[in-house]
Amino acid sequence: MSQQTEWLPPAAPSQAPPPEPSPIFEERKSLRQRIGAAIAAVVAAIVKFFAAIKGFLLFLPKIKVLATSGSMLVSVAAYSLIWGLWFAVGFVILLLVHEMGHVIQLRREGIKASAPLFIPFMGAFVGMKQMPDNALAEARVGLAGPLLGSVGAAVCLLVYGITHRDYWRALAFVGFFLNLINLLPVLPLDGGRAMAAMNPAMWFVGFAALIALLFIAPSPILILIVLFGAMETMRRWKMRRDPEQQTYYRVPPAMRLAVGLVYIGLIAALGYGMHVSHLVRHFSDT
Repeated sequence: MSQQTEWLPPAAPSQAPPPEPSPIFEERKSLRQRIGAAIAAVVAAIVKFFAAIKGFLLFLPKIKVLATSGSMLVSVAAYSLIWGLWFAVGFVILLLVHEMGHVIQLRREGIKASAPLFIPFMGAFVGMKQMPDNALAEARVGLAGPLLGSVGAAVCLLVYGITHRDYWRALAFVGFFLNLINLLPVLPLDGGRAMAAMNPAMWFVGFAALIALLFIAPSPILILIVLFGAMETMRRWKMRRDPEQQTYYRVPPAMRLAVGLVYIGLIAALGYGMHVSHLVRHFSDT
């Protein structure tokens, strides 16, 4: 009886364990990870930086508003030392209404201008980025401030008629007086800008009146107006000889008449407003 042996498949060769990673390879891998993380952090920082720049650029137009409101608060604090808080608030608001008349007309004329800036005991001003195209446009810009300012003072007088509170009557009087003073025909006041379209020779009449007023009622503010007025008047008067400046001051007679009527009408209205809002102050014996 023959014996048969069982056939078995050859044993598979044993698999060797995976080789241990080289320390050099691990070090390189760790270095790449650190470099990648650093690059990602730098990119993130750059993205945040440009996002901050974008936010600042979007915020930039609001800085003018902050300058206006900040200077208003400083002016209120300064005027409140003399008149008290609430009258100082009302006075500064009347100044703002006056200056906004200039701003609105400047925009209508297509002229870029700064936001109103308030200077305690000096009032407020709006800086023009460029001169108007002609003297007629300059006159419109100059008269727009007293015109809207007169409306603001008239509103105070109307509120007085309703409430019968002397606060509103006194505020209306100050508003009428403020706008009337601005109509003096001397540069750089609003009346001087109106004279540019009517008769620039009136600048010298206004300047003489201002000097007389300075002797009657000396004031540091009047001194500054006289100094700036003298320099600006002489500069503008000399420039009128230039052919381009002669074109600038060439205004049609009908428009010159219209400016004159508005100018005289404002003076009459403001004088009447001061008359009806004048408040006699009674002092106690104590």
